[in-house]
Amino acid sequence: MTMLNIDRSEDEQKIAKLIEQFPVTAILGPRQSGKTTIVSGIKAEHRFDLENPRDLAVFDNPQTVLENCSGTIVIDEIQRKPELFPLLRYLVDTHKNKQKYIILGSASKDLIKQSSESLAGRIAYYELGGFRLQDIGPKNWPALWYRGKFPLSYLAQDDQASAQWREQYITSFLERDIPQLGISIPANILRRFWLMLCDYHGNIINHSELGRAFGISDTTVRRYLEILQSTFMIRLLQPWHANISKRQVKNPKLFIRDAGIFHALLGFSSLNNVYGSVKVGASWEGFVLEEIVQIIQKRREEVFFWRTHNGAELDMLWMDNGTLFGVECKFSDSPKLTPSMLSALEDLKLAQLWIVYPGDKAYSLHDKVKVVPFSQITAKDLFIG
Repeated sequence: MTMLNIDRSEDEQKIAKLIEQFPVTAILGPRQSGKTTIVSGIKAEHRFDLENPRDLAVFDNPQTVLENCSGTIVIDEIQRKPELFPLLRYLVDTHKNKQKYIILGSASKDLIKQSSESLAGRIAYYELGGFRLQDIGPKNWPALWYRGKFPLSYLAQDDQASAQWREQYITSFLERDIPQLGISIPANILRRFWLMLCDYHGNIINHSELGRAFGISDTTVRRYLEILQSTFMIRLLQPWHANISKRQVKNPKLFIRDAGIFHALLGFSSLNNVYGSVKVGASWEGFVLEEIVQIIQKRREEVFFWRTHNGAELDMLWMDNGTLFGVECKFSDSPKLTPSMLSALEDLKLAQLWIVYPGDKAYSLHDKVKVVPFSQITAKDLFIG
């Protein structure tokens, strides 16, 4: 497999539409998710990579450089120069119809905060999270699950090469990327913390409990989580609070966002290791969650989970036009309707509940509950309100 075999035309088309509509388009996502590759296919008059020492040196006086540019201007790894954002606002306001900016970044929270303060109304955001099922084809989902969504991991020659790539990615992220963001935490400490988070993958997180286990304060726990969240390494899925009499869980659930990275941290060398692990259910839930988020995120701002102290729960839910929809992730040959699902339907007034499993046949369990194979979740009639 090569990058040339992978069709990412949907991402390309959506990005092109944003570029047409907005003076600044920000493409956000983890390193090596394919941002630079996708943008390389877009015609641009000027390209700057702030990881290139030469380009970085040129930007010692960025106003002089950018004022002399016209057309489409690409700036990669812009989080290394956050002071550019106020300048971009001035330039797009001053040089209307003369300049278009495409900025790429690997740090989400800080980048969005910096840009939104300076570029409100002038900037559009697109998150690129690696390969999706529709990119690689429905029959290839087992490899996507084990290897993860990073192009170079998925496209590796074999599972061993993929595992080696992911281990090197983790090391580079900790030893190079984190310090470049101005964060001074020893790589071995953050690695141990990240490893410990694997035990919480798919579970409710308690900051105090995690702090005691790692020997650090609640404040430090929150700081480490924020670093991993803002660099797209983890997802903190927030709880949905329904107006019902039952007591509901209020803490977030934690997921390692890329299944391949999760498996690498656990030392799994093949998909058979995943099948034989006590973590297989949690791994499946995180894998399905990220795929569905990529499908629906362009239309919905937020996705949640729901759980009560009585044991009723729902893995995912979101609202569309005032209506709630839900998903359960089941690593099972033949999922069944459960009391928990019925409770979610009744308490949350769900319009539809889908159960995503690794089988190959779709079937209904209820007029509002449908079991769907993972290989079919890209169908256009699914997850649409």
